Amino acid sequence: MVSYESLHKQNHKITELTNILQHLLGDRVLCDSEVTANLFFDYVNAVKDHMAVTDNAMYSKLLGSGDQKMSNLANRFLGGSREINRIFSAYLKRWCKIKRKELVIKEYDAFMQDTQEMFDMVLDRIQNETEHLYPAVRKLTGDAREVA
Repeated sequence: MVSYESLHKQNHKITELTNILQHLLGDRVLCDSEVTANLFFDYVNAVKDHMAVTDNAMYSKLLGSGDQKMSNLANRFLGGSREINRIFSAYLKRWCKIKRKELVIKEYDAFMQDTQEMFDMVLDRIQNETEHLYPAVRKLTGDAREVA
C-alpha cells in the first residue's frame, strides 16, 4: 500500500536534500567531498524511488477511470515522467560515475547550471504532483489516506 503520507515524506526528503545540496555544491571545494557525493546519491535514489512509486501507483487509476479529464492528466504526468527520466539519465551520465558513486566535475559552471536546472525540474514536479495529481486521485478514489 502507498499512502499519501509516505508520498509527502518522500517529497519532503527530496526537497530537504535539494536545499542541502544547493549549499554544499555551491562551494566548489565541497563538491569533491565524500559526504557531498553520498548525499547526492541519496538524492538520486530518492528521486528515482519517488518517480517509480507515483508512476506505478497513480496513473493506472486515472487512465482506467473512464474520465477523459483524468486520462489527460495521467498522460501529461506520464509524458513528464519520461522527460524527467531522460534528462535525469543524461545528467547522471555527464556528471557522475554511478558505480563508484562519484561526481565528476570538470566544468564547474556548467555543472552548477545543469544541477540547478535538474533541481528546479524535480521541485516543480513535486509541486505539480501535490497540487494536481494527488487531489485528482483522491477525488477519483474517495480515499484520503491510501493511493493504492
